[in-house]
Amino acid sequence: MPKKLQRKTSAPSKPMAAPGGAVATATERTPIFGGQRVTSRVLAEFTGQLAVLLDAGIPIAKCLRILSGQMPQGAMKRVVTQILDDVEAGTALSEAMAKHPRVFSRLYTNMVRAGEAGGVQDEILNRLAGFLEKSEAIRSKVKGALAYPVVIMIVALSVLALVFVFVIPKFKEIFVKQYGSVEALPGITRFVLGLADHLQGWWWAYALALVGVAVLNKVLLARLPAWRRVVDAAFLHFPVFGSLLHRSLVARFSRTFGTLIQSGVPHLEALEIVEGAMPNVHLGSAVRSIHASIREGAGIAVPMGESGMFDDVVVNMVDVGEQTGELDRMLGKIADRYETEVDRAVDVAFKVIEPIILVLLAVVVALIVLALFTPLLKLMDTIGR
Repeated sequence: MPKKLQRKTSAPSKPMAAPGGAVATATERTPIFGGQRVTSRVLAEFTGQLAVLLDAGIPIAKCLRILSGQMPQGAMKRVVTQILDDVEAGTALSEAMAKHPRVFSRLYTNMVRAGEAGGVQDEILNRLAGFLEKSEAIRSKVKGALAYPVVIMIVALSVLALVFVFVIPKFKEIFVKQYGSVEALPGITRFVLGLADHLQGWWWAYALALVGVAVLNKVLLARLPAWRRVVDAAFLHFPVFGSLLHRSLVARFSRTFGTLIQSGVPHLEALEIVEGAMPNVHLGSAVRSIHASIREGAGIAVPMGESGMFDDVVVNMVDVGEQTGELDRMLGKIADRYETEVDRAVDVAFKVIEPIILVLLAVVVALIVLALFTPLLKLMDTIGR
């Protein structure tokens, strides 16, 4: 990294260190304008382009001006413009980015700060871009695997609701007219007609119940840590998807922790950042125990094994990395391995769930057809005779 790139990134004013290693600033500007937000993909593209320009020896302020000029109107353009103003006023790049915590996380700003201190901003930004791209890829994989069956079930239930509300009542009119009463119909037909009547009368109660459960769950997750632990544990033990989620969490931990320490962030500070980045409280608790172990002068591998969140292979690889001084490289290997396993698990999940859903839908449709057409066939037979 040429030294001329450091003249505007080294700020005369030092950022205040907040508890946990975060950068505190006097004013925090939100990057969310008009309901817009900056996606991980946009952030990764910006980071990679900034790294390329810095690597070419272009001063940081000019890099930001170039990137701001070529960006379309939106939240990211406004954020970059504000960062450019701060950098031209003599603020360090990491401090300027820290004023926009909804775009640049603690992980991001701490890595940029480490790059400023070591004079390797372009290398750090390249590493950040790769990290963001891989994180986005694995997040998309997991969301896709979880969303697919949900979308299929929503569509199927919507179609069935339309059948029960609009189609079955027409059949009921025909049956009552021809048979005189519902009691003369077969048992399965009476059940389907009764279910249709029930849904027509109480569909609004079920809709309100679903909305109420969703809202209540969100409130409880935000206010009751015990409820959050129950929900997160349930997700981890959910058939098929629990294993997929667990692998993705281990991959995220390994990739994030390894990237931070490879960039020169101290272990304790890196673990605090990693804990904040974990969406599952049980893995966050495991990271907290690792942090406490290091603070007391012990190693990482033992608390990892005791947490129950990491298998023996991961613990042994971390132990070897600690002993050889190549912990960051070992964490990278763990992340690669688990990301590959997530890809395989997603493929398996699709292959397993799709036929299960199709079979269930086929059974439901067959029951409805049987319930509606049995009386019709009987009626046609009677007319024919």
